[in-house]
Amino acid sequence: MDGDGGSISAVGIEARLVPLQSRRQRAIYQFTQQSLPACKPVLTPAWVIITFLLIGATFIPVGLVSLHASQNVVEIIERYDADCIPEEYQSNKVAYIRNSSISKNCTRYVKVHKHMKAPIHIYYQLDNYYQNHRRYVKSRSDQQLLHGLQYNDTSSCKPEELNNGLPIVPCGLIAWSLFNDTFKFVRGSEEMNVNRKNIAWKSDRDHKFGKEVYPLNFQNGTLIGGGKLDPRIPGWPLDHIFDQLSDQEDLIVWMRTAALPSFRKLYGRIEEDIEAGDVIAVYLKNNYNTYSFGGKKKLVLSTSSWLGGKNNFLGLAYIFVGSSSIFTSVVFMLLHVKNRR
Repeated sequence: MDGDGGSISAVGIEARLVPLQSRRQRAIYQFTQQSLPACKPVLTPAWVIITFLLIGATFIPVGLVSLHASQNVVEIIERYDADCIPEEYQSNKVAYIRNSSISKNCTRYVKVHKHMKAPIHIYYQLDNYYQNHRRYVKSRSDQQLLHGLQYNDTSSCKPEELNNGLPIVPCGLIAWSLFNDTFKFVRGSEEMNVNRKNIAWKSDRDHKFGKEVYPLNFQNGTLIGGGKLDPRIPGWPLDHIFDQLSDQEDLIVWMRTAALPSFRKLYGRIEEDIEAGDVIAVYLKNNYNTYSFGGKKKLVLSTSSWLGGKNNFLGLAYIFVGSSSIFTSVVFMLLHVKNRR
């Protein structure tokens, strides 16, 4: 076949031979033969240079704004697990934390160096704590949390499934290891009010923890893992009694497991400003055992911005990408000027 103007492509011949009865069949045929119309932009050096410049001009201001917002967040971190051990137990911290007859009360003093605007978020931070361990993560029953004793299959909760032949509600290692250190804050002679309502996700409270599900046989075994579920909800009046799981927000926060071995979980909020120079006395109970596995416990007080808490990574990442784009555009520009076609 002649290779010049009189030649007909094989695709054209096949297109004439195949009867196309509908638009759908025609589209399918063009798709299978890879003959659909397509846009194939040609990236000229000018377009590449301008694109990288625009990326840099956009990312760097966004990064600076994000970094500024993060720097405006006031954050106080106080590690207390090591200093809240009596001198005579410094060489055997595990024996101290396991001995229930010894008082676990501890007092720490925190000085505020910069004005903190309400609401001030209170977090507890745990380090070297692997909530993402496969067996730990699987040791729970979401159906039991939602339906209670109406759901009988709790085999996934092993080894915290039954106690003395009776089911445990909530079952599983995650609930069993509930964090149970407590904190009280005093400024001068006045105790600061800590709001512990609405610390869990609303979707979790409404859709993952049942309204008519109540704790049963929880932490009644010989080996106590962590906190017990208090029938009186923190923050409610003394005569207001609840014990359903949807009201146990400490448990709901704890049950949302962390992906990394260092994590923070919300404990509550202080609804009043703290001035620079104020000294806050923190009266805490050092109940939770992290000494067996070399974990660390920290108390975190933090304000927030429109971007959330203190996190410089996002701003620095934007600045790095923007700077890299501008540097790349300059390199391409020099190469284009030197080797112009």
